[in-house]
Amino acid sequence: MLLVLRQTWPLLLGIMLLMVGNGMQGTLLGIRGNIEGIDTFYMSLVMSAYFAGFLFGSRMVPEMIARVGHVRVFAALGSLISAVLVLYAAFPNWPAWVAMRVLIGFSFSGVYITAESWLNASATNETRGQALSLYMMMQMIGIVAAQALLNVGDPAGYFLFVIPSVLVSLSFTPILLSASPAPSFETIQRMTFKRLWEASPLGMVGIFLLGGIFSAMFGMASVWGTAEGLNVKQISTFVAAIYVGGMILQYPIGYFSDRMDRRVLIAGTALCGAVVMFAAFIFSPPFWLLLVAGALIGGVANPLYSLLIAYTNDYLDNSDMAAASAGLMFTNGVGAVAGPMVTGWLMGVVGPGGFFLYMGVLCAGIAGYAVWRMTRRAAPSADDTSTYAVLSPTATAVAVEAVLEVAQEEASSDEETRPDAA
Repeated sequence: MLLVLRQTWPLLLGIMLLMVGNGMQGTLLGIRGNIEGIDTFYMSLVMSAYFAGFLFGSRMVPEMIARVGHVRVFAALGSLISAVLVLYAAFPNWPAWVAMRVLIGFSFSGVYITAESWLNASATNETRGQALSLYMMMQMIGIVAAQALLNVGDPAGYFLFVIPSVLVSLSFTPILLSASPAPSFETIQRMTFKRLWEASPLGMVGIFLLGGIFSAMFGMASVWGTAEGLNVKQISTFVAAIYVGGMILQYPIGYFSDRMDRRVLIAGTALCGAVVMFAAFIFSPPFWLLLVAGALIGGVANPLYSLLIAYTNDYLDNSDMAAASAGLMFTNGVGAVAGPMVTGWLMGVVGPGGFFLYMGVLCAGIAGYAVWRMTRRAAPSADDTSTYAVLSPTATAVAVEAVLEVAQEEASSDEETRPDAA
């Protein structure tokens, strides 16, 4: 892994700085919105705008890359991100923030696609798995570091908006000056929704509902924190707990995923998330228990994303997996756009606890639908199931396709070595 790190460190460093910048702006806006007296529902529109922009970017940026090339798209969108991060503080009102969040979501989608394409192209078949693992580690480090940086300045001023702008600008330097040539780019075709539904109704319904959970967690956590009266340190710690929990629980759930009916695991994991969220809504626990709840909902949602994609792939040929995953990611994005808006409305109706109530209802919906689907179709045999691959909800279709390819190659290699060992 050290060899892979030495070969790809410019790309990984740039990606980490991008994640720091993106992680800061989402949490910071929720805090600053409360300071500016912006209503919770209007802040939910601001948070939804990012996911709408990201969704548009996932459809439009590949065409831009094909037309003008990686470098121009990367530089143009990166410059736009840096400008918007500074302009947030210059125009502290929700209509301007909605427009800027659409732009920044669109732009981040583009730079992620470009950076992940570069990383994938710079790795060999032998090192791609390690490079992708390092990529997810850098994402985690960047997002958690972003929450720590929120405590170095006053959210009512300019300084905290300047930091992510500078870091995003700096992130382009190691990427653009690396020795890796710009990669060739092929647009990943999406499977039709009808074909996806025929393959896995649970995959489509589950990933749609999960999009609402993700966007509520990552878009509305800081809005909830300010409404609850938490300070900046507490809010940033809560958001960091969500990400840390998501990374830690990926692996034990992945272990069981390849050894049992995935629908049972999907239902059980989602049910655990529902219980935790309903408990947080009903009992108003102390802050240390809120951290546990945040870590658990992050630890539930992230593995569910990988589980639902793996379960859908159980009913597809290897050649269709990339197209199906791209279609599922788009479905997830559609659900994500509505998540903050519904959460904001619910918080206005029942109070700040609506943040937990909304995620609890969606988790219960996933669990209930998974149980119902178990009555409609028999589980595939263990020999016919695909390999569970650890996937990040923030990754684009480029990284997801690469992760699935590596998982398939490793599974094939294991199957070939077993007869020899016997």
